[in-house]
Amino acid sequence: MQLSIRDAAALLNVSETAVYRYLDDGDIPACRVGEDVRFNRAELVEWATLKKLPLSPAILKEPAGGVSLADAIAAGGVRRDLCAGGPEQVLRAMVSSLPLPQAADSDVILEMLLARGEQAMTPVGEGIAIPHVRHPAIAAACRPLATLFFLKEPIDLKAPDARPVGALFFLLSPTVRVHLLLLSRLAVALRDEGFKAVLERRAGAEDIVREARRVEAML
Repeated sequence: MQLSIRDAAALLNVSETAVYRYLDDGDIPACRVGEDVRFNRAELVEWATLKKLPLSPAILKEPAGGVSLADAIAAGGVRRDLCAGGPEQVLRAMVSSLPLPQAADSDVILEMLLARGEQAMTPVGEGIAIPHVRHPAIAAACRPLATLFFLKEPIDLKAPDARPVGALFFLLSPTVRVHLLLLSRLAVALRDEGFKAVLERRAGAEDIVREARRVEAML
């Protein structure tokens, strides 16, 4: 979904002047369509997550068909001791252990991730990254999945806080809309001290899902 300057400002909950400032700094992901500037909504939410910017409360309250981040984590599960190695080895191990429905093709997902190179794994700080393809991973007719992987050994992904990454979240959704809502809610959860604490101690799936529900209840 392509957004205008005004749309981007509303999504990021900032002024249009702030968006122009981000553009002048060459930091925010954007493209030119003639004389106009346009933003990809998925890329903008991912960028805001990386920058730990607050998102508009409106996007967090949009209906997602009764699906929540907590439900998606419960469905996707928690995988431990993912093999160590470089980013490509980690991505291959991650995709091979995803609980994918029949509607999703693991080979296609891996190919799309590898095509992005180093950009496939977005470190958001505090030892966490969100592997993603250029466009959201979509599998029609599947239920939303948010699978959490804990790496056997942390890897250096040049995170903004220089901390090695030891945890990965991978999202798989039936539609782009649901992907954006889940990503937005994950962005909020990753700023919550209680949610971050269960990730830090590599808690069990039940505790992580419980914390996700608590965060969503506050929305």
